[in-house]
This record gives sequence, structure tokens and C-alpha cells, in this order.
Amino acid sequence: MPLGPFSAPVREWFAGSFPTPTEAQAKGWPAIASGQHTLILAPTGSGKTLAAFLWGIDRLVSEPPAKPGTRLLYVSPLRALAVDIEKNLRAPLRGIGLAAERLGIDVNTPTVGMRTGDTPTDERRRLIRHPPDLLITTPESLYLMLTSQARETLRGVQAVIVDEIHAVAATKRGAHLALTLERLAEITDEPYQRIGLSATQRPLDEIARFLGGFEGTAARPVTVIDAGSTKQLDVEVVVPVPDMGEVANNADRSIWPSVHPRLLELVRTHRSTLIFVNARRLAERLATRLNELALEEDGAVAGGVPAREGETAADGVGAPSGGGGRAGGVPARGINTVTPPP
Repeated sequence: MPLGPFSAPVREWFAGSFPTPTEAQAKGWPAIASGQHTLILAPTGSGKTLAAFLWGIDRLVSEPPAKPGTRLLYVSPLRALAVDIEKNLRAPLRGIGLAAERLGIDVNTPTVGMRTGDTPTDERRRLIRHPPDLLITTPESLYLMLTSQARETLRGVQAVIVDEIHAVAATKRGAHLALTLERLAEITDEPYQRIGLSATQRPLDEIARFLGGFEGTAARPVTVIDAGSTKQLDVEVVVPVPDMGEVANNADRSIWPSVHPRLLELVRTHRSTLIFVNARRLAERLATRLNELALEEDGAVAGGVPAREGETAADGVGAPSGGGGRAGGVPARGINTVTPPP
């Protein structure tokens, strides 16, 4: 049973919160519970983060600390992800505490802290005076902690979770993190367990070697849990004109007038359509032209009925229809652009 090694409150909370463990959890927990360094590959939404955290949380609630200090360390190269993890941990910790109360079992209530580049100085001092049981941080902040008095709070670390490991493994930032993890290994009272997570890491053996590092001249063994899935792709190459040579004979010498109707057809026949272009300006021009073309088509279908007063191509297309949409299935607010910052 995947939940067999866990304490009763943790099993009670999990059973009341989830129907069954995911593949990443069922495969990952035996390795993690046995103390092995573990690398988990699993898609987003597969529960791999909980797979990494739950055994450490179980130890925190079941085993009161022998001395103050951080015992479970979570390292994320993405600061925003670290903030999300801090918020998401509150629910299982609260739920496990309530489950223990129902079972009449006394448990330790773990404290959670976060240290990133945005952490104010007074909060950093507080983390040193009252170190949390579970600390969420970034590679750079962990390095700074190891070069200051804060390193004393990390001597009791039992496990380190490295999330989104693919984002750093092949970079200078990753080389810096690897050295930081070895520096941490030099000061901890006992060798700590390493757990790596990612949805897109490849090749697994190289990522595992990065996670485990080396002890002397020998690479630390790492158990690889491959719970990844292969996506089935349906790829179609479409040429909008019978002969590409005819494009040069067009009045505007552009293929776009032939592309626009086909794109609009795809937009109308799908709930969501992503169109990738190589510049923000082109995205805006394309959205404008598609809305104009939709207005023209809807006007022709309606016998030339104009758009409602005050409505423009950027506001929407056609007349309202059942279900809150426009005629032909185009959304009520037309086609919009969403582009990332430069």
C-alpha cells in the first residue's frame, strides 16, 4: 500500500482528501520513505509536489525536533513558485492536524518559513532566531544563508526538495546550486536526502547525476521515478493556396489574405485557438483583421445588417446568439491578443 509507511493522521487526511494516490505518488513514496535520493518525472497536475513533501511532513508531525532548526528544505529556482508552495502547504498541514485531533493523537505542529530575495531584513533575522521546521527558499538565498550565521539553522536538515530541476541543471545557475548543495552536505549533522522534481527533465540519467552529486569520486545513487506521459500529437501542415507561386501575382504580394479566412474558420469551430506569431505588432494586426473579416461575413449572412451602434471590430462580431456567444460561434468579445512581456 503506498500510504502504508505514513502515520495514521497523514493516512486519514489523505484518504479524506483524495480518492487514490497518483502514479507519481504511488511510485515515489516507497523510494522516498526508504531514504533514497529520488528524482521524479511527472506531468503538471500529477501530484508530484505532494509526493515529494508528504513523507517529510509526516516526519515533522510525528517526530518532535530534538533541537530548533530547519529539517525540511524546499528549493525552487522560480520565486513565484516558492510563494505558491508556501500557500499550498497550509492546507495539508491544517488537514493533518484536524485528522490527528479526530483520532485523538498528539502531533507536532510544523512551522513554515520562506526566505527569498524579497524577504525583509527583520524577517531574515527572525528566521535565524526562530528557524522554521520547513523552509522554502531559492538557490541564491540558500547560498547566502550558508555564508552567514543562518547556516547554523540548517545543520539539522534531513531532506532537500529541488523543484523544477530542469530549469537549472544545464546552466551556470545549476552549477552554483550543485556547489551549494555540497556545502550544505558539509555542515549537516547527518547526510540529507535529495528529492528532485520536474515535468520536462531529460535525459533522466544526467538530471539524476546532477541531483545526487558526488561523494568523494563516486556519484551518489539516485532512484529515478518516471511517471511521465507521452502526448499524442495531431499535426497537420496546411498550405492556404494551391500554388505558392501565385502569391507573387497578388495585388499586395502577400499570402496573408489567403491565410485569414482559414484562421477565422478554425477560430469559429473551436472554443479556444492559440495562434503563434513572431511579433506583438503582428499579433495585434492579425486580431484586428480577423475581427474585421468576421464582421464582414456576419454582415453578409444577415443580409447586410450593420453592427450595433457603438460596436467596433475590436468589440465583437455579429449579433448575439443563444449561449452568450455570437453568430457562427465567435466569442461575444471577439478575438483578443495575449502576448508575453518582451
